[in-house]
Amino acid sequence: MALNYQIVPVTPFEQNCSLLWCDETMRAAVVDPGGDIRRILAAVEKRGVQVERILVTHGHIDHAGGVAELAERLAVPVEGPHEDDRFWIDGMPQQALTFGFPDVRSFTPDRWLKQGDTVRFGQVEMQVLHCPGHTPGHVVFFSDAARLAVVGDVLFRGSVGRTDFPKGNFDALIASIRQKLWPLGDDVAFISGHGPMSTFGEERLNNPFCSDWS
Repeated sequence: MALNYQIVPVTPFEQNCSLLWCDETMRAAVVDPGGDIRRILAAVEKRGVQVERILVTHGHIDHAGGVAELAERLAVPVEGPHEDDRFWIDGMPQQALTFGFPDVRSFTPDRWLKQGDTVRFGQVEMQVLHCPGHTPGHVVFFSDAARLAVVGDVLFRGSVGRTDFPKGNFDALIASIRQKLWPLGDDVAFISGHGPMSTFGEERLNNPFCSDWS
């Protein structure tokens, strides 16, 4: 069994929506469908996979603005984020006004996630890590077998998530990275919410915000 992925940039923010699938069963999950639903569905069709669930790292509109529509179109459950992001999701229509997005609907996940939970599609199992800081309810999805993490806006190549939004906390963000992500191993590759992929080892060496030397 192998975990495959395709990054599908969506919204004017170029947010990295991720299509993840099990190559043995061709069962899939969509992580952070922020918008551009037709683009996401085209990737699903091209890969020939069957989406089992939608996973959400946090409640910002560029990551979660398309969740309600996609869940309805595919008739699949929504899992995540942590319930501490409920206020962001409930405020989705206001976020649309603030950031100039089309009208979007809020939603209630079928399952709020917490530290220690797991999510599954096909034969893939991913651990859930609660990593507050960018938002209070941000979660990360990690496959130990594939040595791959989907980290949303916690960590980027050469940078970290913003903490100037409501209930953001820089110290909590750095603690999440160092205490929850680094112990997973330097060889772990990660998909960020924006920009190129990297590895935890690379960021421990060179990231000016959270390296071992910063």
